[in-house]
This record gives sequence, structure tokens and C-alpha cells, in this order.
Amino acid sequence: MSEEPRLKGPALIEVGGEVAPESFIEAPEGRAMAGVRALASRRASGFARFAGWVFGSLFSLVLTVAAWNFVTGLFAANPWLGGLASVLLVLAVGVVLVLVVGELLAFSRLARLDSIRVQALHAAEVGDLAKARAVLGRLEALYHKREPMAWARARLAERQGEVLDADALLRLAEVELILPLDDLARAEVEAAARQVATVTALIPLALADVATALVSNLRMIRRVAEIYGGRAGSLGSWRLLRRVFLSLVATGAVALTDDLLGSFAGGGILSRLSRRFGEGVVNGALTARVGLAAMEICRPLPFVAAERPGVSATVSRALAGLFGARDQA
Repeated sequence: MSEEPRLKGPALIEVGGEVAPESFIEAPEGRAMAGVRALASRRASGFARFAGWVFGSLFSLVLTVAAWNFVTGLFAANPWLGGLASVLLVLAVGVVLVLVVGELLAFSRLARLDSIRVQALHAAEVGDLAKARAVLGRLEALYHKREPMAWARARLAERQGEVLDADALLRLAEVELILPLDDLARAEVEAAARQVATVTALIPLALADVATALVSNLRMIRRVAEIYGGRAGSLGSWRLLRRVFLSLVATGAVALTDDLLGSFAGGGILSRLSRRFGEGVVNGALTARVGLAAMEICRPLPFVAAERPGVSATVSRALAGLFGARDQA
């Protein structure tokens, strides 16, 4: 008796002129990254911001009055304890001020990267050699404390006198200074994509994949900004994440397309894995896309001499070996 052929994928059977699936595997949607996108892209209404300001001000007032009454009460009961409480209160206020100043400096450094990129684009557009050299001066000031980049800075300083074209000078700066940073940033993106994919695939707890994706994306964006010289703080990292998602939504690049997962879905890998593993692949791919968008936003020079990193290639490197990279028959 001959053995019946086995189905290797979804089979379609015509019934009454219509096509009905006999077996169907629902395509993974990357719900964890969809949740992160919803959190990052959500914009509070005017009333919500006003309510937040009111309750925040009320909480600050209550906390300040309670601390003041606590210290004065200790002074009345015991001057030594009152003095100790005063010192601790001053230290607490100092810590808060340090954190606020750190966040303001972080925002300033991120704005500095944007300013350098805009200046470089303008210098290349008008072909102004003096403005291009001014961009190089700002890059030198940005990276002058980085010892691993000392050789690259010295090489750039040695060769820039030979270049008399603004566009060529900016390309030289990109090759000497920025390309090595691109490699470090891509490594961070690939590591974050692997982490999100692994946690999504292996931890079935509700909302655990969303929390992991959010934390991993925030850490990834913060590290990418630090690599390029941004040093984003906590608020700066959240603002960068929101800016990245808004940029992806504006360009229509936030949704997964066939070109993104072609190397995976085209070979039938997703259809042979469990839905959980498929979700891991999609969440990892979306994390990689967010990371590459963060690289473009944080990069002090636009991509001219170097090509923009490809999403498919980045995902392939990040997820290689995690989910059966080789499609076995």
C-alpha cells in the first residue's frame, strides 16, 4: 500500500467556486513591539498634560511642606537630630539638582548632534569649504576626549589639508571618524534584536515580552546615542525612542514588509516554527529596524560615503542561529 503524500504547507481546496484553507498558520504580528510603539508614540492631550502639571505641583508642594515640618519638628525635639535631617535634606536636593542638570546636558548633546548634521548637509549643498572645515572642527571637539579615536583624528587632521572640495572633505570625515562608530552601533542593534527575539520566544508570561522590548529598545537607543556622542539620559532616551517611532510612522516604515523578512518567511522558516518563535523573529526584526532608524537620527553626519545599513542584512546577522537559520527540508 503506497504511502499518502504529506502536506508540507497550507493547502487550498476549492469548495463551490471559493478557496478555503485546509490548514492555516496565522502570521506573527510582533505584538510586543506594537505595544512599545503604542507607548512611545502616544501623545497626551492638553487636558492630560494640564492634569499632570496640577497633580505634580500638588505632590511637590505636599512633599516640601511635609519635609519642612519634619525638620522643624526634629529641631524642636532634638537639635542634633534636626541638624542631621537638615543635612540629609540638603543632600537630597543636591542629588535632584544633579539629575536635572544631567538631563539638561543630555538634551544639549543630542541637539548638538542634530546641529552638526544640519550644518554638514548645508555645507555639502552649497559646496562651502570653510563651512565643511567648521564641521570638522566641531567633530574634533565632540570626540577629542576619546582615546580610541586619537589615531583617526590625527589621520583626518593630516589629510584634510589636501582636500579642497567641501563634499570630499565631509566624505573623508565620515570614513575616518564615523564608519568605525557605525560598526559599534550596529553591534548594539544586533544585540538588542537578539535579546528581544529570545525573550519573546522563550518566556510565555503576559506582558513580559512588551516590558523586555521596551527596556531593550530604550537601552539600545541610549547606547547608540552614546556611541555617536549623544550621552542620552533617561528622559533623553525616552524622547529619542518616541522620535524614532514618529519618524518610522511618518515614513511608513514601521510595518513589516516582504523585503524585511524575505530571507526568513520566503524559505518557509516561520511556517515551520511555533507561533511564539515566529513572534520572536518579528519582534527582533522590528527592534533592528528601530535601531537602524536611531543610528540615522543620532549620527552626526548623514550617510554619504557609506550606504545605510540594510534591515534584512542586520536582521540576518542578529538572528543567525537563533531560530534555525538554515531551512532544512
